[in-house]
Amino acid sequence: MFSNVPIAKTDTLSRKAILKLTSKATNSLSEFKFEESLTTARLVLRYAIDRKDDYLVAKSYNMIAANFEAMSEVDKAAFYYKKGLAYADRTTNDSIKSSLNNNIGNIYCFELNNLDEGVDYYKKALEYSTKINDSSSIYITKMNIAWAYFYKGNFEKGKPYLDFINKHHSNFGGKSTVVTLKMLNGMFFTNQLEFDKAELFFKNAIKLGQGVSEKSDLSYAHQEYAKLLMKKGDYKNAYENLLLYNSIRKSIEDSNKVKRANIVGVNLELDEYKRKVDTIENEISLQDISLQKSRIIVVLFIIALTVVLLLLYNVYKNNNFKKKKNAELIIANEKLVIAKEKAEEASYLKSQFVSTISHELRTPLYGVVGITNMLLDEHKELADSPYLSSLKFSARYLLSLVNDVLQINKIEENRIVLESLTFNMVDEINMIKNSLSFIAKSHENHINISIDPSIPEYLIGDKLRFSQIIINMVSNALKFTNNGEVNIKADLVKIENKAHFIEFNIQDNGVGIAEEDQEKIFEKFVQIGRKEIDYQGTGLGLSIVKRLLELFDSTISLKSKIGHGTTFTFTIAFDYDPIKTTELINKIQVDLTSNEIFNVLVVDDNKINQLITRKIIEKNNYKCSVVDSGMAALEIVDTAKFDVILMDINMPLMNGFETTKRLRQKGVMTPVIALTAFDKDEIVEEALSAGINDIIIKPFEPALLFKMINQLLYKENQTELV
Repeated sequence: MFSNVPIAKTDTLSRKAILKLTSKATNSLSEFKFEESLTTARLVLRYAIDRKDDYLVAKSYNMIAANFEAMSEVDKAAFYYKKGLAYADRTTNDSIKSSLNNNIGNIYCFELNNLDEGVDYYKKALEYSTKINDSSSIYITKMNIAWAYFYKGNFEKGKPYLDFINKHHSNFGGKSTVVTLKMLNGMFFTNQLEFDKAELFFKNAIKLGQGVSEKSDLSYAHQEYAKLLMKKGDYKNAYENLLLYNSIRKSIEDSNKVKRANIVGVNLELDEYKRKVDTIENEISLQDISLQKSRIIVVLFIIALTVVLLLLYNVYKNNNFKKKKNAELIIANEKLVIAKEKAEEASYLKSQFVSTISHELRTPLYGVVGITNMLLDEHKELADSPYLSSLKFSARYLLSLVNDVLQINKIEENRIVLESLTFNMVDEINMIKNSLSFIAKSHENHINISIDPSIPEYLIGDKLRFSQIIINMVSNALKFTNNGEVNIKADLVKIENKAHFIEFNIQDNGVGIAEEDQEKIFEKFVQIGRKEIDYQGTGLGLSIVKRLLELFDSTISLKSKIGHGTTFTFTIAFDYDPIKTTELINKIQVDLTSNEIFNVLVVDDNKINQLITRKIIEKNNYKCSVVDSGMAALEIVDTAKFDVILMDINMPLMNGFETTKRLRQKGVMTPVIALTAFDKDEIVEEALSAGINDIIIKPFEPALLFKMINQLLYKENQTELV
């Protein structure tokens, strides 16, 4: 979108100096120097207010808002644009009025998804530009209107504006608009299914965009070109263009620049507070609303904490139960046969207990995680709330705890089989480092990585189990280290045929482990040092690591000294086969998000789950219908057509398996995804026999659900569960 920030000229010396500062802020913004631009704009605002110059105040707010828009701070950008417009309306300068209305139109159309209100602002901008005969501003605003209509898929309304900018580009356009002009033509011809014409325009836009310093329009050209290529079935080139789009956006959105600029933004907000003229009644009202939200967050946090304590109590009871059974077996040795039967029964009960508890916990966890995300989406002002952050962390910690218990149970029952997948070890370790950055930051630690360059780029092995080992080891080191470092080191120590033996060292300079405790730490539920410091955890992490390494035919050793840190060492053999690696990589399918609007049916008897699942689906612009029973699902498919069905398993009267069987008997072949809190391994066979196409476990990442839906609807892997 094109922001219109004009610069006026005056013969007055002091006013001219202020305008020169405004020009400096504009130039800094064009170079994405947000901190410098905001600092200068803040200074201009102070001078303008001192002079009581409404025009200069409006220009200052326009520049401040443009910075926040570039940093994707949409709410702040809209606030400052409207504040600037309020001052501009006090002046007789139609140029600044046109500029601010144009920029507010950009916010509503492209950020707030309110096309009608955005176009109203654009039309106001056109009125002012036409009044002063500013052809350049008219051209930019009409280009934005065409883009907004195309962005929403309304090519019929956008076509007259495209015709205008095509006709007048040579007179009023220029290098700053030509890339967008070509891209808009490409979007139009893509919609008209004239793919060859569209492709020429996109390629021309990309070529021109590579020759200018401002790369934002070039990134959008790559994005729209990818959509065309996807429609043509050229998924590889579409994927490459999306990679280029992401790369350019990443280079533009420099997190350090944004972070420093946010500091200046805070100062701007402080200035605003000093100048605010809100009444005391409004302040009291806002405080009451904030207090009410805080109370809600505290209640939710207490609920989550209670669930965590209940789980820990159940885990403790389960551990005591097992110890008691072992003691009974030793005492009653003469009754070995009877004791063996009791032990088998106890093991079965434990598995059933873990499975039941996991299912019963995942269902409310789905609600906690979902409602937390809904609060963040619907109440942006709570994004920085420590209570909401604590709630979200507690929910994730509880989910991790449930998964740890299930993991131990699966290992003990020998239900884990290692897979052979191609993966990049460096990428996996770096991804783990990023995912653990929150723990590292909370303990003020640094994570260092050292990878032997002789290790091949792609290895073959079970990357999921490998990642679990590294995550558990590094997170354990971070928890017992403060103001220190955790080093991850990988060295190639031996090659036998295709097997590459890689030695891993996880080293920290934390509290260390006493020699008498070093053998205990790999036992379940053991936590050394609990008496002195409250380290979070259940004592399952290192036990899981040891057992997973046994699956890799490996062992783990450690060296440690109290107060001098700990080093864990283990070796894993991965295969290296360039031919097989190439075959596996070529089989990887590119997951591109579809532009189609699919109609989804949700079958779930839980009202909270219905609400959360509907929010997730509708947020992705899919249509959603919800029924609360299997019978209702059988009735609604007779009157409506759906692209995919999300089926809960545990429902009264008729469960998800039986409902799916009856759908298939009626001839309904719509793909069905089981949306359940059961462990996948427990229901996969029954799901297949019932006609269910795939399974996803609650709570889940929305991206995983939509990837699964796209794969099923485009007939990728639809005949087998993944």
